[in-house]
Amino acid sequence: MRKNVLVALAALALLTLVVFAGCSKSEAKTAAPSAAAAPAPAAPAPAAPAAPAATTYQDGIYFAMGESFASSGWKETVTLTVSGGKIVEADWNAVNIAGGADKKSYDKAGKYNMVKFGKAQAEWYQQAEKAEAHLLATQDPTAITYKDAEGHTDDIAGVSVHVDAFFELAQQALAAGPVGRGPYADGAYFAIDETYPNSGWKEYVALTVLNGRIASVNWSAVNRNGDDKKAYDKAGKYNMVKFGKAQDEWYVQAEKTENHLIETQDLKAITYKDAEGHTDDIAGVSVHVNSMYELVEKALANGPVALGPYANGGYYATE
Repeated sequence: MRKNVLVALAALALLTLVVFAGCSKSEAKTAAPSAAAAPAPAAPAPAAPAAPAATTYQDGIYFAMGESFASSGWKETVTLTVSGGKIVEADWNAVNIAGGADKKSYDKAGKYNMVKFGKAQAEWYQQAEKAEAHLLATQDPTAITYKDAEGHTDDIAGVSVHVDAFFELAQQALAAGPVGRGPYADGAYFAIDETYPNSGWKEYVALTVLNGRIASVNWSAVNRNGDDKKAYDKAGKYNMVKFGKAQDEWYVQAEKTENHLIETQDLKAITYKDAEGHTDDIAGVSVHVNSMYELVEKALANGPVALGPYANGGYYATE
């Protein structure tokens, strides 16, 4: 009997252990989903994209000029000053094929008269200043939209003139890098021979200096009748090719000589092969050129001259 009781107790103890172990496993299995169901920590929000770095430019003075004179007689120019990586000054201007005063000076002297004759809302120099201010504000010569092929825009209040040349030249100047300032004072320069030579033509030069550099040169001459040599030649009255067997007309060779000086900016960068002042330095030029260089040197030595009261051209009167 006692033996049966012991066996029963042992069986009961074993059953208790089995039940306990089963409960422990069940609790472990039940607890596991609790841990898995806990919300995962939130992933960090993606960082906002960095703002593009502002464009900065190398400090210095930049300059660019159109390749040729327009039918209006003006060739546009841009001078920029960069300080602290920013464009701090912008000058949109132009030089004339006849030399002399730059466009802004000519306009401010009351000689361009776009309001009077063109019914414009403001004079050219005033509209140019607004275009310059737009560039200083944006610091980006590409931040402009054009509404037509002529380069007009609605982006700048009070500006009705075409502005594409200004912004394109600004891009060109910045791409080329700083050029610094030239050695001459800005302004108009003029010099003329003192007497008429045997040819009957008294030579003269009219210069325009911008940013200290020679930006326009007009080398021509006048005779006692008041004719201008270039105009006289272009009208087919000089005929150096026809009668002198020259390789080109005089005014064409004069323009090549002018361009050579503008490119070199150096009065000494010319060599003469004879006492008459001929040179082999300029392709397509067989006329003597020493007189132009001597007159330019004289004009620059005399300094800038004020704009005169009369329009360029020939005048005639008779009783």
